[in-house]
Amino acid sequence: MRVLTWNLFHGRAVPSAGRPLLHEFATTLAAWPWDVALLQEVPPWWPPLLARAAGADHRAVRTSRNALLPARRAVASRRPDLLKANGGGADAILVRGGLRIDAHAARRLRAWPERRIVHAVRLAVPASGHAGGPSVLDGRPADPTSPDPGSSGAFAGCWVGNLHAQGPSAATHDGPDGPGVPADAPVAFDALARWTGPDDGRPVLLGGDFNLRPGELDGALPAGWSRLASRDVDHLTARGAQAVGAASFPDRTLADGGLLSDHPPLSLRVVARAPPPT
Repeated sequence: MRVLTWNLFHGRAVPSAGRPLLHEFATTLAAWPWDVALLQEVPPWWPPLLARAAGADHRAVRTSRNALLPARRAVASRRPDLLKANGGGADAILVRGGLRIDAHAARRLRAWPERRIVHAVRLAVPASGHAGGPSVLDGRPADPTSPDPGSSGAFAGCWVGNLHAQGPSAATHDGPDGPGVPADAPVAFDALARWTGPDDGRPVLLGGDFNLRPGELDGALPAGWSRLASRDVDHLTARGAQAVGAASFPDRTLADGGLLSDHPPLSLRVVARAPPPT
């Protein structure tokens, strides 16, 4: 399975393009090879449009600066560089490549200084007559009566999480796991543990913008988890999965030479790791 994480910079380019870039983001993202895309700093009205362009299923959560969203959207959809982050924010997970979303979970990490959310989807193989699955909010377990995600494919039943964490600051620098570790990362891993339940050998992935350097994130990884790939503060981590080959950074260059977003996309192929023999 190929997983991609990308912070969309609220739909803006570097240097500023001076125009709306929904078409460019949608067509570029759709053209890259991936099965699961983890997106951060997405304009809140974009996720269904990006998913439609990519032929993907999707789930999204709103993050920060979404008060009076219709007014923000009216300006940001025409002049994204004027409002910048104040155009509103969302995180989104897109799934395609023979997989679908069977369940969705979300948990708030913090409300201040920015609203931060970790959310995750459970993957399943397509099944006729079933269009979606239950939602899970704030750590409540998935409905045990929901359709079984099936046994086809190593990632059926796998949970994949996405987050944009708060970076270190005077208020968060000393987290519960020690100096230099903000609270968001440990809470996010705890949320994944609650949603997945006891380790049954199935892969679990968490990616996104952790706002931590690789060494800082390593200190926040729970037992059994590993960091599979990194680029600055963007990371892909997993339990029960391993990387195949090196990470790649798909080209995001615009026709005029600018770059979509201030973050490069981080793409990696992962495989389920065989459990140790009993």
